Amino acid sequence: MHNNRGFSLLELLIVVAIILIIATIAIPNLLRSRQAAAEIAAVSSLKAINAAEISYLSTLRTYGALSDLIAEGLIDTRFAGGSVSGYNFSIAASGTDYTATAMPASSNSGRFAYFTLPDAVVRYSTGATGCGGAGGACYPPGMSGQPVQ
Repeated sequence: MHNNRGFSLLELLIVVAIILIIATIAIPNLLRSRQAAAEIAAVSSLKAINAAEISYLSTLRTYGALSDLIAEGLIDTRFAGGSVSGYNFSIAASGTDYTATAMPASSNSGRFAYFTLPDAVVRYSTGATGCGGAGGACYPPGMSGQPVQ
């Protein structure tokens, strides 16, 4: 009797084809999950910035810029430079008003840009419908300026 051990080339090619099919299904889902996680982190960070602005206002009777909030120890120093969880944050503050924004650092970081005002409601960023904003941000049709739910 002839005893062959191992796998034939055809069997190996079938296994490789199955692995490639599974990978083509799994990788896009993984990327969407990462984007969703980055978006949730951006909204959460904007809520933390809102809380920091309230603390800053109660102490100094004015809203503070991003550097002011970091200097007072109200938010993490990660916000000082670069991106945090795939988003770039900025605050435009003047007296009794501020606008905190979160823009995706790249088109892979997140689909939407967000902003918040002193009313502490996080909203989709306003802009033209479609993708092409700063960092590849998309503005959902009919949702710009609407609260995130």
